[in-house]
Amino acid sequence: MGIIDRLAADPSLWKEVTAGGTPVVEPWDDDHVLVTFLWRGDAARTRICWGVWDDLARLPGTDIWHLSKVMPAATRTVYYLAHGDGDAMPRDRSGGGAAHVDPGNPRHQHFPADPLDPTDEDVWASVLELPDAPPEQWTGRRPGVTPGHQETHTIHSAAFGGDRHIVLHRPAGVPESGLPALVVFDGYNSREVLRVPETLDNLVAAGRIPPHLAIFVHLPDATRDDELGAVPALRDFLRSEVAPFARTRWGMPATGGRNIVAGASRGGLAAAYLALELPELFGAAICQSGSFWWGPDGEPEWLTAQVAARPRAGVRFYLDVGADETRPDPNGLTQVAVNRRMRDALLARGYDLHYTEYAGSHDYVNWRRTFADGLLAVIRSR
Repeated sequence: MGIIDRLAADPSLWKEVTAGGTPVVEPWDDDHVLVTFLWRGDAARTRICWGVWDDLARLPGTDIWHLSKVMPAATRTVYYLAHGDGDAMPRDRSGGGAAHVDPGNPRHQHFPADPLDPTDEDVWASVLELPDAPPEQWTGRRPGVTPGHQETHTIHSAAFGGDRHIVLHRPAGVPESGLPALVVFDGYNSREVLRVPETLDNLVAAGRIPPHLAIFVHLPDATRDDELGAVPALRDFLRSEVAPFARTRWGMPATGGRNIVAGASRGGLAAAYLALELPELFGAAICQSGSFWWGPDGEPEWLTAQVAARPRAGVRFYLDVGADETRPDPNGLTQVAVNRRMRDALLARGYDLHYTEYAGSHDYVNWRRTFADGLLAVIRSR
């Protein structure tokens, strides 16, 4: 008898069924497991959001909610529970409220508010890591690897009409100037959640990549959708403000062969756009779950069309996307489909491209692991 049948027959088995925590993970076949999400409480509606989007069903005559899904055993993702029709993320990890972490799952992911951005807020999610999820080989501080040096600067941006912040990270024990640059968007989450500084330090210390000067770009959360993407103001900010500042202060190379631009989601769209717009500045782009559905004035997949319309630039690309990013937007486009079409457009144009799909969704916990793959791919190919 399955879990749900047992609970339907005898709800008092709740403690026994959930003794090992939730969700409950059971064998299915060689490559998949059965994952049963469970929650107990009074609500008109209960949903799971983010890495999995679906409604839970209520066991008749009980306050037990459930959802069972067959999932790849290699899945790593984040999720939370929401009640009603809103999908705002949990603001704490109490396990209660209109949106909350899974109270039966002790594994949480904190997305801390950027202290440089008064519009940002702390949010939380639960972490689902299934038995065959790939190891995070390059994250985490390693014994004997000295953390790099960091410093924060404010740029008075004419392109954006206000102050914007950047944070420099330089691996320990390397020259103070003349290093190629790695420009990364969503600066605070990229440092604190993706752990890009740790990944960079570990890869450099292991001799897998040459040292790079990482420049983390902080854009306000309140204006992120307007400033981060395939927008001319971002191009002008990088070309006319960030790059000259970095060249003057740290000797960043003025030519693009060794410089890399990277981002996830809208940042992935921005990275691809800037590599195509500014090949003289960037020689490679790391695009994680790029939002290639976007286009100016509502024109879908504008940047993908631009790949075929422009002369081929000498730029290397790394693209990845979650195989589970299949939730359609209002135009019926899915993240995995638009990334596949961007892949095809780049290959058709003859670009040096490494493309991969991971078992998961639109997740920082996957981008954290695959960022090292992106660095290794674009640096090896140059």
